Amino acid sequence: MNGTKAALRDEVRQLAEEAFHHKLISGYGDGADSDEFQILIEGKPRHLPLDQARSFLNELLLSSSIR
Repeated sequence: MNGTKAALRDEVRQLAEEAFHHKLISGYGDGADSDEFQILIEGKPRHLPLDQARSFLNELLLSSSIR
């Protein structure tokens, strides 16, 4: 994994941790593919590419007035 992808994964993990802490998602983790991230919403897993996961989590946090 290159440095850019690793930085993106770290950013997504931080966003997911914040969303989880605020009970906006029910879980998160690495996806089966190195370009994926898994987000559990209402107990249902969603496997998203890293860039889409970042956008989704940012929008979720913004819409919840957390950011």
